[in-house]
Amino acid sequence: MNKDITMSVSAMTRDKDKKAVYVFFQDDTRSAELSLPECKVLKNDGFDEEEIKKLCDYVDGERDTIYNMAKQINPVKALMSSGK
Repeated sequence: MNKDITMSVSAMTRDKDKKAVYVFFQDDTRSAELSLPECKVLKNDGFDEEEIKKLCDYVDGERDTIYNMAKQINPVKALMSSGK
């Protein structure tokens, strides 16, 4: 797998009655979006099955870290500071 893959994490949201976080991976040519807590693949553009499994395993193994990252995101603050 390409070592230049970047990961982005959404703010904590709600999906029905559960908390949800969306994790986005991308490199120069491919992208994939996964959701927690199910570790469900929502989109995949270019990653093969083995790579998607590795991404899912990573997200599952780093679940606590990803949730902590999501809790730190303040979408209102980010929106207000993006115009500067």
